[in-house]
Parts: sequence; structure tokens; C-alpha cells
Amino acid sequence: MEELIQGVAKFQKDVYPTKETAFRKLANGQNPDVLFITCADSRIDPGMLTQSQPGDLFICRNAGNVVPPHSNHTGGMTASIEFAVAALGVSHIVVCGHSDCGAMKGAIDPGALEDLPHVKEWLGHCRAAREIVKERHGHVDKCHLDEVSKENVLLQLQHLRTHAAVAAKLASGKVRLHGWIYNIASGEVECYNDERQQFELMDSAYSDLFAEHGVAV
Repeated sequence: MEELIQGVAKFQKDVYPTKETAFRKLANGQNPDVLFITCADSRIDPGMLTQSQPGDLFICRNAGNVVPPHSNHTGGMTASIEFAVAALGVSHIVVCGHSDCGAMKGAIDPGALEDLPHVKEWLGHCRAAREIVKERHGHVDKCHLDEVSKENVLLQLQHLRTHAAVAAKLASGKVRLHGWIYNIASGEVECYNDERQQFELMDSAYSDLFAEHGVAV
């Protein structure tokens, strides 16, 4: 806590004054272009990873970057997704998984979660990802962690499509979905290429976008 308190003091003294104009503008509202859904893992910093600024990302975090399928039960993720898409009008939704994900380890071995009943129930939203990998190999264990993490990102993108606000914007072409995997050790980001139906490094997956805007990576 001492480090956090010192950090706030440093922010107020050294950082805020250099960005005061931007913060005063943000005080009156937000207009993010991206809904960024990622894991609650302490090693993930969306702002650092994307080099974005306050106000750029509407961020939702939970164990396993899970998007529960739409239902009549209102939960925090459902409400946040609806608000970001229908009220804020985001144009892009990123589901970002990561390497060495503890939630995916739990999804692979749910029997190890008997003392964490709420975590076990929550990760039921990832079960299909585990079963896909199990079907592919005949079994699934921790050596398949990266594969399960990728399938989980694709699964949560499927779940997103069941949300009414998202489905409506997808139908009108006003929202685009993105599946990412962040490698903590290397800093690399793999992105799902819908056309080739595979994860690729970012510069390959978004080559058309980079070429269109003349961006070098």
C-alpha cells in the first residue's frame, strides 16, 4: 500500500500537471473507440500494452477474459458490454487473452478448484474451449494451455455475438470484433485472422490495415 500511496502522490505532483488539459476535458465525458476485454491478471496492463491514453479504452476485466453468453440474468459484464456498445458507441471490441493464464489452468483442470466454488462456476463459461482441445487431441492437460487460451478467446467472441447490442451493430457493420493473445515473456501479440482462420502475429494479421494507413511495424 505504501508504494500505491507514493504513486498517487507522484501522479498528482508530476503527471497530472503535464496532462491537466486532457484530464479536464475527460472530466466532462468519455468517447472511447474500443471496448477492451481482458483478464484480471496483475501482469496485464492494457494501457501499457496498447500505448493508449486515458479515455481511449473502455476496459472490462475478469478472470479468464470471459464474456458470459447473453441471458435474462443481468451481470456486470452484460451491463458493461451493453453500455459500451449501445451508449458509448465503440467501434471495436477486443478480447485479449494471455500466456500462462491461471484461469485457463483452472478451466483445464476444474477438479483443482473445489475450494474455489465461485471461480469454478465462472470458468464454466470456458468449458467449450477445453472440450474443443480435448476433442482435437483425445485428452487435455497443461501442455495444451496456449491452445486452450486461444480457443477461449474465440469462444468469448462467439458469446459476444449473442448480446443484442453487439449483434445489432455487427449487422450494420458498425462494430468489429478482434481476438488477441498477449505473450507476457516476449511482448508479442497474436491476433485472430478471420479470413485465414488462425492466430498470427499482429503485423501479419493486420497487414491490410497497416498498408491502408501507411503504418510501419
